[in-house]
Amino acid sequence: MEFFIFISQEWLLVSMLLVLVYIYAWRERIKNGRPINSHEATLLINSDTAIWLDVREASDFSGGHMVDAVHIPHNQIESQWETLEKHRDKTIIVVDKLGQQAGRVGRQLGNRGFTVRRLTGGIAEWRNQNLPLVKS
Repeated sequence: MEFFIFISQEWLLVSMLLVLVYIYAWRERIKNGRPINSHEATLLINSDTAIWLDVREASDFSGGHMVDAVHIPHNQIESQWETLEKHRDKTIIVVDKLGQQAGRVGRQLGNRGFTVRRLTGGIAEWRNQNLPLVKS
């Protein structure tokens, strides 16, 4: 009960706190790379302004991946910067299984000055939409 009384008396303070929490969450999400859907990603890839970066394990990658995807498992990103340096002028679209590792990888790439986007839903969503994959 006292909580509600506090909120009603200090509504301005509570409102400011909520706005700050929202701004913080929004900025953290952007730092990890803004989400991108499959349609937008395909447009960027087709215009040759982006590349796929698949961060899944090798067994998952060989089971199906995007055409011309660069494969670096998420736990090897730190040791593979030189592979990505030649693509610095392009947007890197990070692809993982379900979208869980892409945020961490996106943050690492963003901290290194890369332009990063994260594929919404990962490869699972790509498959659900029956979009093309190649197998190796």
